[in-house]
Amino acid sequence: MMRQPENDAPTRGIAVLGSTGSIGTQALEVIREQKESLHVEVLSANSSADLLVAQALEFRPNAVVIGDDSKWKQVNDALFDHGIKVYGGNEALEQVVETDGIDMVLTAMVGAAGLKPTMRAISAGKHIALANKETLVVAGELVMKAAQQRGVAIHPVDSEHSAIYQCLAGETHNPIEKVILTASGGPFRGRSLASLEGVTKADALRHPNWEMGAKITIDSASLMNKGLEVIEAKWLFDVDADQIDVVVHPQSIVHSCVQFEDGSIKAQLGLPDMKLPIQYALTFPRRLANDFPRFNFMEHPSLTFEQPDTETFRNLALAFSALKEGGNAPAILNAANEVAVARFLKEDIEFLDLPRVVEHALGKVSHQPQPSLEDLLASDQEARRIAAEWKH
Repeated sequence: MMRQPENDAPTRGIAVLGSTGSIGTQALEVIREQKESLHVEVLSANSSADLLVAQALEFRPNAVVIGDDSKWKQVNDALFDHGIKVYGGNEALEQVVETDGIDMVLTAMVGAAGLKPTMRAISAGKHIALANKETLVVAGELVMKAAQQRGVAIHPVDSEHSAIYQCLAGETHNPIEKVILTASGGPFRGRSLASLEGVTKADALRHPNWEMGAKITIDSASLMNKGLEVIEAKWLFDVDADQIDVVVHPQSIVHSCVQFEDGSIKAQLGLPDMKLPIQYALTFPRRLANDFPRFNFMEHPSLTFEQPDTETFRNLALAFSALKEGGNAPAILNAANEVAVARFLKEDIEFLDLPRVVEHALGKVSHQPQPSLEDLLASDQEARRIAAEWKH
């Protein structure tokens, strides 16, 4: 159980890694509303210098990091007179998370780039609010082991994992029979394989329920996002692949469920709004009052559920397969998918090529059953190279 600030105690210091992205900007909305309990110690962005400067001028962190070294001068010139330290590059990001004054690190970066700073933060004894699912997909066993050794709490930010986390509160000694992850089904739910030939980037980016960044929105359309969440759930909640179910729930009201060994199921419900799981992670174990929109059953009288179509959306099946294979297979899956999505967003490959690229990389990179962190990073790089070279 992590320490919680009392009403008259100092606020909890937060480092927001990826502050200019979708999760990062919403996290700052939460911090703005809960300023008596939370304050910003560090902000980081990859290349969005103007927004990073604007955020820093409002929230007055101790330091900011801009990943793109070429933009360091621009950011430093804007913040120098305000006493805010400015650092550039990935190594600086890994170092800054160790700073005194940081109580919790929110990892809201996209992709495997979040792994190293998360590991450094854990080593420094910082609690983690985890929005970067790729960290556990790539190196779940190593990350969870390090967190346990350092007494670090990992609070999931994904709405699905937050839901499970909330359902498990007070159930420490009750074994989980099954976790049930819900999925919206994305913009192509119910479509046949043939009908997905030639769908455009714009089609795939049109999510029915959630406002998210481009990468996660494409992953949602291909069901890879749910596949990554399956792997993440394995490590967060210490369950096996056969204890994880995925159910398509188009309304996105039931965020996920836990079934206990007596057959009872607990579910967490709410409107599709990421600010709620973000706040829960940042302020745990307290639930703080807010003015977020409230769910009303009368406005949602029908909640429906269906099986995912893993023949049309093969990425989900590939993720389950990689989880069962273990070792470096999830790292390969994730790296190949990151490259495939980037290529799709550049209109270099088709939507239906996404699982083909991933499957190709899984078949080409040598399997390692007990990889070290260096092995995982090497597998990541090899999978990226193979995915980048893939042709029809």
